[in-house]
Amino acid sequence: MDGLSELDERITGCRACPRLVDWREEVARTKRAAFEDWTYWGRPVPGFGPHDASLLIIGLAPAAHGANRTGRMFTGDRSGEFLYPALYDVGLASRPTAESADDGLTLYGTRITSPVHCAPPANKPTTEERDTCRPWLVSELKLLAPTLKAVIVLGGFGWQAALPAFSAAGWQVPKPRPAFGHGAHVVLPGGPEGKGLDVFGCFHVSQRNTFTGRLTPGMLRNVLRTAAAEAGLHPNGPAE
Repeated sequence: MDGLSELDERITGCRACPRLVDWREEVARTKRAAFEDWTYWGRPVPGFGPHDASLLIIGLAPAAHGANRTGRMFTGDRSGEFLYPALYDVGLASRPTAESADDGLTLYGTRITSPVHCAPPANKPTTEERDTCRPWLVSELKLLAPTLKAVIVLGGFGWQAALPAFSAAGWQVPKPRPAFGHGAHVVLPGGPEGKGLDVFGCFHVSQRNTFTGRLTPGMLRNVLRTAAAEAGLHPNGPAE
């Protein structure tokens, strides 16, 4: 078992945050009527994607009836229905849909993770829960460091969670810390491998953003293409 496989296994057994443990397990017991035939995952959700990824996407936390049900990041919810078609369009995913952990979906050079690995009530982790979960992200960053070149952070919560993790993993984060914004781009020098890291901000793929048009498919594809190019992945198609 390699380092990331061991980390993923350890993450799935975490019970550090009582409120999150209670909520994720309660949701798994009661379920949603549309998924009454499912056996919910009901545990922390590990990262998804190759262990030698050069591009990392950092979200927020699993959705109660999405990843908390399927056991895979952004799988089985509306956010994933927005994210995975864009990944497919730019050549970073093998298919545009993500329905279950065994649907055959493969990511190319790209890994997806989150700063909080358990589904939180109302999709809102506390700052204490965010900070308690941070060592998992720090460890994941260190393990990915030999190949990692670029990161996309989805949303302001993820941005605030990721910057201290980058610092703890060995990259140099400017002071004052860079502000979040869609299209934000900062290069962090240093790192465990002694090479810089390109970090990009993108509005989160939440329904609140996608249904209102704050984040459009074209906007997401542009960020994905730009970050993938910095990661050396040479995605498909021209920028829009």
